[in-house]
Amino acid sequence: MSDAVHPHGHHDSHDHGHHEEGSHGSYGSYMIGFGLSVILTAIPFWLVMSGVLHDPQLTGVVIMGFAAVQVIVHMIYFLHMNTRVEGGWSFMAMMLTVVLVVIVLSGSLWVMYHLNANMMPHADMDMSAMHDMSTMQNMSEMP
Repeated sequence: MSDAVHPHGHHDSHDHGHHEEGSHGSYGSYMIGFGLSVILTAIPFWLVMSGVLHDPQLTGVVIMGFAAVQVIVHMIYFLHMNTRVEGGWSFMAMMLTVVLVVIVLSGSLWVMYHLNANMMPHADMDMSAMHDMSTMQNMSEMP
């Protein structure tokens, strides 16, 4: 009950202990999470700005790896997700979400890749189209 009902400030004994162990972070754990987040942001930024890897595809893969690690850092240090909270149900819900996101993203990339490969004109197709056009012009000049 509130202090308005108990004017002397007495609280019921069942108000204490509702928080599960590990559900709230300490100042130190937030600082560790913040430090890791800064590092995991600064390294990919440096990779892109300096061009150290010299290969855009490799740079993209490395950045995606750092992004995945940063998502895990955020889930552990800021969202406090682990197997102990809520009897493991929040962890199971997170795993289902991760699986669904991977399926959606990989399916989207697969569809976009195949649309690009099958629908967009390519350089070899442009050359054959030019050859066909010149052949048609030569045929129209014939008597």
